[in-house]
Amino acid sequence: MNIQWYPGHMTKTRRMIAEQIRHVDAVCEILDARIPISSRNPDVDELTAGKPRLVVLNRVDQADPALTRRWAAYFRSKGYAVLESNAKQGVGTGKFAAAIRELLADKLRTYAEKGQVGRVVRVMILGIPNVGKSTFINQVAGRKTAKAEDRPGVTRGKQWVPVDRQLELLDTPGILWPKFEDQSVGLHLAYTGAVKDEILDIETLGCHLMAYLGAHYPDALRTGYKLSDLPEREAEENDVAYGYRLLRSAGRKRGFLISGGEIDTERMAKILLDEFRGGKLGAFTMEAPEEIKE
Repeated sequence: MNIQWYPGHMTKTRRMIAEQIRHVDAVCEILDARIPISSRNPDVDELTAGKPRLVVLNRVDQADPALTRRWAAYFRSKGYAVLESNAKQGVGTGKFAAAIRELLADKLRTYAEKGQVGRVVRVMILGIPNVGKSTFINQVAGRKTAKAEDRPGVTRGKQWVPVDRQLELLDTPGILWPKFEDQSVGLHLAYTGAVKDEILDIETLGCHLMAYLGAHYPDALRTGYKLSDLPEREAEENDVAYGYRLLRSAGRKRGFLISGGEIDTERMAKILLDEFRGGKLGAFTMEAPEEIKE
C-alpha cells in the first residue's frame, strides 16, 4: 500500500510552528506508545530548533509495558524528559506541570534571579494526527478547551490554552510528512488511525494487520476470534494473501456471511481495525528502540 498524506493544512502547520517556536520555552511531543518510531514526525527536530523537550508516551494502556519501559529509557538517554500517559483516563496527565518545571528548572532559576518570579511558562504541544493531543490538553487544563475526536484532522488552527497563572499550552494541528519511505511506517499509522480511513482500502489494510498479528501476536487472534487452529503461513505466501485467509477464518467465526454463503471480509476488516484501535485485542507495541536508524 503506497500511503501518502499531506493536505494543505499541514503545510500551514509547519509554517505556524516555525513562526511560534521562538515564543515558547519548551516543546511537548506526544507519541503513540504502540508505535513510537512511526508516530514521530522526522521534521520535528528541525522545526523545534533545539528547545527543551518532554516526550509523552500516550496510550500506554494499549502498549506492551516492558517495551514502554525500554522506550522511556531510550528517550531519556537522548536527553528528553519522559511522561507515560493514558490521556483518555487521565492517567499521567496530573504530572505534566511538575515535569515541565523540572525540565525547565535552570531557566526558571535564572528568571527568579532576575526578579521574574511567576513568569508564565509556554509549552508547544506537537504530535501527529489522532495521537491524543487534544484529549491530553483537556486533561492537563482540567476542562474541555481543545476539540477532541477519535479521528485525525480535527484540530485545524493554533490555540493558546491556559493551565494556571504560570503555565500556558499552545495546541497545534497534527502534522505528518510528505511521504512514508518505509511502508511499515505508513501501515502502522493506518492501523492506529493516524491517516483517514477514507483514503485507504480497508480490506487490504485488514489483511496486512491480520498477517502482522498472526506472525507476532497469534494468541490475540486465538483469543479474540477463537481461531484455535490458526492456519500456518505457506512458504510463498505474501502478507495480503496470508492475512486474507486469516480474515476469512475470523469472519466465519463471527458469522459475517453474505448471499451465497460468502464471508463478508470487508466487514471483518472494519471490525478488526475497530477492535485493534480500541484495545480490545490486547496490548501491543509494534516497534522496539533497536529498530531506530541513527
